[in-house]
Amino acid sequence: MKQKRIRLFLSILICFSLILPAVNAQAATTITSNQTGTHDNYYYELWKDSGNTSMTLNSGGAFSAQWSNIGNALFRKGKKFDETKTHQQIGNISVNYSANYQPNGNSYLCVYGWAVNPLVEYYIVDSWGSWRPPGATSKGTFTVDGGTYDIYETTRVDQPSIKGDKTTFQQYWSVRTSKRTSGTISVSEHFKKWESMGMKMGKMYETSLTVEGYQSSGSANVTSNTITIGGSSDGGTTTPPGTSTKIEAESMTKSGQHTSNISSPFNGVALYSNNDSVKYTQNFTSGTHSFSLRGASNNSNMAKVDLKIGGQTKGSFYFGGSNPAVYTLNNVSHGTGNQEIELVVTADDGTWDAYVDYLEIN
Repeated sequence: MKQKRIRLFLSILICFSLILPAVNAQAATTITSNQTGTHDNYYYELWKDSGNTSMTLNSGGAFSAQWSNIGNALFRKGKKFDETKTHQQIGNISVNYSANYQPNGNSYLCVYGWAVNPLVEYYIVDSWGSWRPPGATSKGTFTVDGGTYDIYETTRVDQPSIKGDKTTFQQYWSVRTSKRTSGTISVSEHFKKWESMGMKMGKMYETSLTVEGYQSSGSANVTSNTITIGGSSDGGTTTPPGTSTKIEAESMTKSGQHTSNISSPFNGVALYSNNDSVKYTQNFTSGTHSFSLRGASNNSNMAKVDLKIGGQTKGSFYFGGSNPAVYTLNNVSHGTGNQEIELVVTADDGTWDAYVDYLEIN
């Protein structure tokens, strides 16, 4: 009888587990008026000045939007920063997306965001409705991600912004010469190109995949939207040739009060608090290398891991979300011979944990 009761209990438990909803993703939520927040590790915002809007927040970065009789409306999901770091300090930013985009009138499908000091509103436009923005004279062209973009700079005077209702600021634009509704947008490559043309990018506030409508109607279903922070910044080119050394974090020596192995989102090591670290000894025959760390944050907050070589801090790796990414520090100078390599957390404020997968040295 005891064995029968155990088998019955196990059968009930299995059936119950099959009908439990997934706990890793938040349930879809629909909003119709101005609202901001965080959903499934992505920052979101619906903003409008008038008219009818509806935005459904789906898993990850996905969302859908409908609008009609609007003045101006923006629907977006992405990553929000704290205005303390430049894009170089944050690391490479890229967006991979797919959308069913059906505008009726003036509208944009784009990567959108803000930077401060100086205050800048920026657009990387992949598709649009009846009018191709921004109606200015192109400053030049830029080829990346399999397409060509026109570059523009415009000025907004006494307009709404993240710093108030009546502000003056610059707008930076990259507008694709032929429309598309899916693919990869190498966001940091646009930043670099703008800066090479004297269009200064300050400290980062936001990067989001956005649908905007202006005095129009339409709908969009963004079926996928993955924002990667800290990956390769080569705009789609191949990794430089040469030998490399790859060391798995779980094979290194763990140090600190809370450091432990993990099996998700990869087999690696979690660094939970200040002075948690992994380290090992590497023999160098030359004194300059590039270091790439694959890792992630445990949530949407920015995680930071310092690289120490021979006891000296050489730089920091940043991971801007829970999706695994690779952050690279190029041309790092260090001692030769046997050197202790340490990956350590020193800036933990209790809002994030750092997950590390492997270190690659080129």
